[in-house]
Amino acid sequence: MAASTGTGAAAASDSQASADPAMGGPALQYSVILDHLIGDKRPIKEVNPAVMGGLPMPPKSDEQKMIERGMESCAFKSLLACVGGFVLGGAFGVFTAGIDTNVGFDPKDPLRTPTAREVLKDMGQRGMSYAKNFAIVGAMFSCTECIIESHRGKSDWKNAVYSGCVTGGAIGFRAGLKAGVLGCGGFAAFSAAIEYYLR
Repeated sequence: MAASTGTGAAAASDSQASADPAMGGPALQYSVILDHLIGDKRPIKEVNPAVMGGLPMPPKSDEQKMIERGMESCAFKSLLACVGGFVLGGAFGVFTAGIDTNVGFDPKDPLRTPTAREVLKDMGQRGMSYAKNFAIVGAMFSCTECIIESHRGKSDWKNAVYSGCVTGGAIGFRAGLKAGVLGCGGFAAFSAAIEYYLR
């Protein structure tokens, strides 16, 4: 009898401690806390950089807006792609000339060893040729992609495919209709593969 009375008193004290952990309120359950932290009852707050310790963004001036519009224009994108293609093509041409064993050799006298000036001259000519070709292709591709994107009003992988087809077709069309069709298909497939890899 005394043992049962002792167990009843212990259970009553445990229930009282769980019901009143802070001396005055019911115990909070773990699931209720989770609902308020990450569940449906979580309050949604506005993210303000000034409140979170960041600096507030000042309004843009007319000059900044004009510069942004200029940098987003098709002309600027084409110019940037042209310069980038020129640099990349020149580097690629010099690299391929550097590993080519026939650079500087005279076909009329193949036994003569070319001088350093002749080798450098051939490397420069090949680098300039590659630079011009890459610059033209880069400018054409970037300009047509920007025009197609502006016309469609969407920025997705189809813009690059259409632009690749136009660029490859225009370059290959100089050698005939068949070369233009092959250039369109090959450049479009290459552009699609690059877009798939990048996205």
